[in-house]
Amino acid sequence: MDKTYTITLRPEPEGGFTVRVPALPEIVTYGEDEEEALAMAKDAIEMVLASRKERGEDIPDSDAVVVHSVRVSVAA
Repeated sequence: MDKTYTITLRPEPEGGFTVRVPALPEIVTYGEDEEEALAMAKDAIEMVLASRKERGEDIPDSDAVVVHSVRVSVAA
């Protein structure tokens, strides 16, 4: 069974990306570039889902997170 999860990639000041998975809050991982971050996300999701299944825990459905950007002005 295939599932799709939304992930977030946050660029870090020192380089690379921190990865979070909103539907699986226990996941926080990192990649030195976007490609590595995506690979790390996939590995982490697969490991968490396998662990949850092993322990008889619920496997969350693929999430439907909607992400928007909002531009604001900040007074100088």
